[in-house]
Amino acid sequence: MPLPKIPTKPATLLSPEDYPKAEKGKSVKPVVSLVEPPATPAEPAVEAPKARGRIAEKPAVKAVATKPRAVPSLMKSGTSRSADKAGITKMFVLDTNVLMHDPTSLFRFEEHDVYLPMMTLEELDNHKKGMSEVARNARQVSRSLDALVADVQEEDIESGIPLSKLGNKDAKGRLFFQTKLQPTTLPEGLPSGKADNQILGVVRALEEQFPDRPIVLVSKDINMRIKARAMGLPAEEYLNDHVLEDTDLLYSGILQLPDDFWNKHAKGMESWQENKHGTGYTFYRVTGPTVPSMLVNQFVFLEPSNGEAPFYGQVKQINGKTAVLQTLRDYTHGKNGVWGVTARNREQNFALNLLMNPECDFVTLLGQAGTGKTLLALAAGLAQVLETKLYNEIIVTRVTVPVGEDIGFLPGTEEEKMSPWMGAFDDNLEVLNKTDSDAGEWGRAATQDLIRSRIKIKSMNFMRGRTFVNKFLIVDEAQNLTPKQIKTLVTRAGPGTKIICLGNIAQIDTPYLTEGSSGLTYVVDRFKGWAHSGHVTLARGERSRLADHASDVL
Repeated sequence: MPLPKIPTKPATLLSPEDYPKAEKGKSVKPVVSLVEPPATPAEPAVEAPKARGRIAEKPAVKAVATKPRAVPSLMKSGTSRSADKAGITKMFVLDTNVLMHDPTSLFRFEEHDVYLPMMTLEELDNHKKGMSEVARNARQVSRSLDALVADVQEEDIESGIPLSKLGNKDAKGRLFFQTKLQPTTLPEGLPSGKADNQILGVVRALEEQFPDRPIVLVSKDINMRIKARAMGLPAEEYLNDHVLEDTDLLYSGILQLPDDFWNKHAKGMESWQENKHGTGYTFYRVTGPTVPSMLVNQFVFLEPSNGEAPFYGQVKQINGKTAVLQTLRDYTHGKNGVWGVTARNREQNFALNLLMNPECDFVTLLGQAGTGKTLLALAAGLAQVLETKLYNEIIVTRVTVPVGEDIGFLPGTEEEKMSPWMGAFDDNLEVLNKTDSDAGEWGRAATQDLIRSRIKIKSMNFMRGRTFVNKFLIVDEAQNLTPKQIKTLVTRAGPGTKIICLGNIAQIDTPYLTEGSSGLTYVVDRFKGWAHSGHVTLARGERSRLADHASDVL
């Protein structure tokens, strides 16, 4: 069915109060989602027990207030699965790297108990010095432990300290310290002086001391978990920091409409035209069963197989089964080129519509190498800084792995020290400077000097406390940021600032960070559906036929 003709009668977007309901007097029933199911917030590291009958004398408790998400059973040890079925509270022995990775991990185990070996405290003490993220986390854990043990009698420490003492209502369990030297029996040949081996010995001693209590080691260290399994000890990864267990469920920002979309949604449809930012857009107010699966600022497309004109749009408003769809500006056409760059595929067209939209304050672009993330962001930034003057300057930053360490004692300014990390931006600037073939050698040199004066390269290590006003901020390699670090960056935005986060979650270099716990995954999941943010996952590489073939076969 072709798109309906546009009426001559103008109309405007309605306020939420005046919005027409899908069916008066009837509640909207949920429908089966036609896209990836939206991810739920981060979950506790373990599930709440399903039944009663605990060994420890505690009142029955409910799951935490946040929406729990079931941890895949394959990620759990057999001991945990058995305890969940029996409804028994577990005791988790924490490795040091869990505390240094997430300083609030002590309070993330619901009604289960937490046990800290003395070697874990010793390693915390060894890592507390310095200005790195790990050192800051170690100091925060130490402060939390100090507050927990304050005003506690020595004889009460052995019976456990309530983790809810500091106001963490979700933590129903107790905190236990290793208060005495326990006899450990490690396999022969395993050096007993190593910290990991001593923690493994504590886990084995606890199993012997509490034969009826499930004891589980929690560690972010893969080799530590392998050694524990080899010794017959239950071990799990710390999963509370995972936004998603399966990154295939990550919000893509794009929804393909069914072929019969207009047949099911065009009844009583309204359409009108508006002029925004110098461009005319067409709006459609549609009602139907696909609408509840949409999100605000999500891109929708319909490419009929019968040769009819395709439809590309963006969701602007949603209320029950009624939504307003807006057509897009076609950046694949040369007349709409952005700083000489045109979109080569559907996803790049979606991305440029977000990057050039002044009402969209936060944009995230995901994609493999060669999909055009950096080039599109730079071209959009140059067009809006030098042509429309919507922003004062472009600020480019990226994580210098390892994150938080000093950027070096080399002579030079901050930008000169950061220049080795910014090779990707130099390559893209070279491409953008060559787009004007009529300017000549002198003209290109003058343009390059002008561009360089409007682009500032900043180190992420000195972002805390800053406020950016009317800036176009590009964060490259954002997949290497933790959720805490990306929060620090995004909260730097002042009035009129636009932040663009670029990254590929398949290329993470930061230790203990995975695709599910990356800060980029975190912001994509948390910002979806906000009226002033947008996300697009770029699918097709456009670097060269050689690069595309190499990514497929190598």
